[in-house]
Amino acid sequence: MGCCSGRCTLIFICTLQLVLALERQVFDFLGYQWAPILANFFHIIIVILGLFGTIQYRPRYIVVYTVWAALWVAWNVFIICFYLDVGGLSKESDLLTFNISAHHSWWSEHGPGCVRREMPQAPGVRTTESHSYISVMGCFMDYQYIEVMHSSMQILVALLGFVYACYVVSAITEEEDSFDFIGGFDPFPLYHVNEKSSHLLLKPMHLST
Repeated sequence: MGCCSGRCTLIFICTLQLVLALERQVFDFLGYQWAPILANFFHIIIVILGLFGTIQYRPRYIVVYTVWAALWVAWNVFIICFYLDVGGLSKESDLLTFNISAHHSWWSEHGPGCVRREMPQAPGVRTTESHSYISVMGCFMDYQYIEVMHSSMQILVALLGFVYACYVVSAITEEEDSFDFIGGFDPFPLYHVNEKSSHLLLKPMHLST
């Protein structure tokens, strides 16, 4: 396969996925979103595996990447439904933090144009924080739409990776089959040589008198 083939395109897609996954992982860590953090971690591992398989012509690794790409699309569809409150899901729930904390998306307080309004600690009240959070105002875009845009980008790139991965696996398989057909791994030439030599060794010799 040449440099401009689907294999090189798949390498570029995997590299782009790694960049997007690392960017998303950073903001999920900032928001303590434990479920997305674990999903991003597995995603990074599988993408690296697919990238290695593409570079080293390992179709089995690419097949694993292909299966994961389909699962990754399903996961991001779930994230979109979660933030858009589809199917009984609610973005206000603690589902993505495994119900162990009340943290929400980092973008809910730090989105473009967002201004946090805070109130100093009330006299006589002792807390671990010096102030309490009240509200966020002035955001150019609601945080749920930012999360939806992130997931939509992940879905788009994953679908491209799925298509090109299927193409690369098919191309590598065809190359291996054609090599087998022309005798690359054909044991019969060696067999014929051995058979011919054995006939020569067993050929009866007639002595002249």
